[in-house]
Amino acid sequence: MTRSVSRGELWLETLAPNATRLPGLCPSVQAADGEINGETVRFIAVVPDANNHYPRAALGEVGLLEGWTLAKVVSETVAADADKAVKRPIIAVIDVPSQAYGRREEAFGIHQALAGAAAAYANARLAGHPVIGLIVGKAMSGAFLAHGYQANRLIAFNDQGVLIHAMGKESAARITLRTVDALEKLAATIPPMAYDISNYATLGLLETLLNISNPDAPSADDLAQVKTTLQQAINDARQDPTLKSRLGADNRHSSALVRERMRASW
Repeated sequence: MTRSVSRGELWLETLAPNATRLPGLCPSVQAADGEINGETVRFIAVVPDANNHYPRAALGEVGLLEGWTLAKVVSETVAADADKAVKRPIIAVIDVPSQAYGRREEAFGIHQALAGAAAAYANARLAGHPVIGLIVGKAMSGAFLAHGYQANRLIAFNDQGVLIHAMGKESAARITLRTVDALEKLAATIPPMAYDISNYATLGLLETLLNISNPDAPSADDLAQVKTTLQQAINDARQDPTLKSRLGADNRHSSALVRERMRASW
């Protein structure tokens, strides 16, 4: 039987074709060095592993092994480039359905593992590495916080297969005592609750929304468009490493106003 390939794994291979994967990592975290515009770039993805030691993380979720391994890869990248004037870009290829929910995960400190990954990405950004998140599939829950949310710039495909949210629809429906259909109708009127990527784009967190002809079978033109967009994001991150661009959308007006008034008060 042919093993299905996740979007994260597909796009890692598409962006760094035939590149040797970094050794010493758990199978569910893959990293490779490729090139964009002649510059070496480190690509990192979390992928499904049917034989994962923790079954709750078998479908591409970010669990204990994944969190600590992401922290290891990113931290080692920062250490390797510590003496370089120009820091290597790090691109998180994001297709993560959830954090891993399980008793063992909770008992063994999944909160620490995911916090370690998030901190490593933040440290890389603060150390001068352009960190770009390329959302090719799902970016859900704590998995997204651990893998990609700390990026200087976030880029997403404008596709129905791209979902960004704090909680899956079924879980959110249970929490709010609604059916999934009722939840979807409510979410359509409240952008932060919506699941579609067009609503998420109004929150200001995305730098770019890309129209790709087929994210599951990218053409040469698709790849060229993605690489060009990544290069622009890298350049922008080097010129302005802050996250202030996330406050530019209409639905972030109040957040920007609060910050403005706090600065004036302080």
